Amino acid sequence: MTEHPVPEKWRPANHGPKAAARNRAALVSAAREIYARHGLAAPLSAIARRAGVGQGVLYRHFPDRAAVAAAVLEENVRQVEQAAEAEGATSATVLGVLTWHLTESAAFIGLLHADVAISPQGVPPYAQALSERVERALRGHAPHGGRLEAAGDLMLAVAMVSGAVTGPTREERERRARAAWRLLGVEAEPVRPFEE
Repeated sequence: MTEHPVPEKWRPANHGPKAAARNRAALVSAAREIYARHGLAAPLSAIARRAGVGQGVLYRHFPDRAAVAAAVLEENVRQVEQAAEAEGATSATVLGVLTWHLTESAAFIGLLHADVAISPQGVPPYAQALSERVERALRGHAPHGGRLEAAGDLMLAVAMVSGAVTGPTREERERRARAAWRLLGVEAEPVRPFEE
């Protein structure tokens, strides 16, 4: 069989590593949106569709569901850590960043409950590790002598607030989260993503 050359103008451009980086960023962004609405059990095909790529591209970047979830949740955790390490950080500002992520992502809420067995196989190792990083970031700003100083109380408070984060809109979820922090006698302001 004779192979006919494809005219240059019809041949798709190969953008190499640039396309790979763009595709990965698009997949993480799409996964963040899909997980925010549907949680970590959302179909991977929906993430690929939302990113505008095929499932093969998704699997080239992320070998399984856990890898996609870990990439999205890693960004959330990194923001909480950055907020905790920022100059002039206070417990209120760090909890504000944490609260913003709670109101944005059902998946992040699931991550913070990683100490509870969520499946017969137990907690995925990536979820446990990310949850521990959040706790360390928050622990560095826990008010000394306050209500959340005892071991385990800080993450228990976070779990209690995350349980209150319900509602059809982000604004309603934020209102409920703020109310829950107030009831616990804790300040979490302003509720916003971390900005460098």
